[in-house]
Amino acid sequence: MKKLILPTITILGIFILTSCGSDSTKNSTSTTTTVTANVSGEDVYKRTCIACHQPNGAGIPNTFPPVAQSDFIADREKTITQVIKGKSGELVVNGVKYNNVMPPQNLTDAEVAAVLTYIYSNFGNNGAPVTIDEIKAIRAKQ
Repeated sequence: MKKLILPTITILGIFILTSCGSDSTKNSTSTTTTVTANVSGEDVYKRTCIACHQPNGAGIPNTFPPVAQSDFIADREKTITQVIKGKSGELVVNGVKYNNVMPPQNLTDAEVAAVLTYIYSNFGNNGAPVTIDEIKAIRAKQ
């Protein structure tokens, strides 16, 4: 009987730990799969971007630029930097000048990657997914 107690307690402990969400992939931040598994880019967009850039990504004329079919987002580093650091002053998107403020967004690396991946794959855009590693590399430069 005593020989069964320790293995039973060990198995029970492992079961409890795994059922409580201590899955090591939840803390992994190096792949796009993790981004899409844990963070919804659409949810982040709806929470942080939609007021200015609108549900259809068209922005608000003469006030906030579009993310839909935007030539600005072709420069991934500039786009990522703008989300992280914000920007004020003149900005030209699709040949139209905008002069407003975009505050820095208080988002995790996973949220930035997810929302930009969402933008790059919607609104008539066709960019590649943004990875957490890209976000980290750009944050490290600043």
